[in-house]
Amino acid sequence: MQARVKTPSEIEAMRECGKILATILDGLKKQVVVGMSEIEADAWVANEIKALGATATYKTPEVRFPAVICISTNEQIVHSIPTDYRFEKGDVVSFDLVITYKGMKTDSAFTMVVGEKPTGAKKHLLSFTERSLYAGIDAIKGPVHTGDIGAAVEKVLNEGKLGIIRELVGHGIGHKMQQAPEVPNYGRKGSGVLLVPGDTIAIEPMATLGGEAIKNDDDGWTISTRDGSLAAHFEHTVMITENGAEILTQL
Repeated sequence: MQARVKTPSEIEAMRECGKILATILDGLKKQVVVGMSEIEADAWVANEIKALGATATYKTPEVRFPAVICISTNEQIVHSIPTDYRFEKGDVVSFDLVITYKGMKTDSAFTMVVGEKPTGAKKHLLSFTERSLYAGIDAIKGPVHTGDIGAAVEKVLNEGKLGIIRELVGHGIGHKMQQAPEVPNYGRKGSGVLLVPGDTIAIEPMATLGGEAIKNDDDGWTISTRDGSLAAHFEHTVMITENGAEILTQL
């Protein structure tokens, strides 16, 4: 069953929430430098969330994550707990954040290379993964099936010859962090759940330079590539409109 219909005020709250989230992640990109620890990055984000009047969703009873943001480095894909590890030049790091504002939630993620401009295989990984996110968004021309979005994401990732993380998916979001329906990063056009104007979803392709197999780390949260290959993760919360999609988590 999909989420209940949102009121106009709830939709506006999601817009505000998305702008706050985008502001935080934009600032974070400028804060991350070689030598900064994951814990220090988490603390910076926590201060920004509080200063902007939002709540760290990961720290609420809904999730009970040990930190305010997931920071996944190199072979880590998602859900990694920030540690005292200090970023090194060339690290591929993904930041995934969910916040709550006026009772509504938004979710966004980006991946960057620390301390240098992406080149070679790292540039290829980040470029195609981010391109696949926007291909999924561009597939929304109004009411759309989740399979249409997944097919568009999959096409770009296949063009880049990247490993597609099929066991992890995007999702509905709004009143809760994760709601129906699931939004896979692969699919067949015309299949899946039909999304209609007012529905809000998180599209989040995850890809690797190697295989698709994943493993769960001992901490009970972190998910990494089984073959140790580098991973990337990009995500936006979007709202289906009458003739397209509105990206809520961008400035």
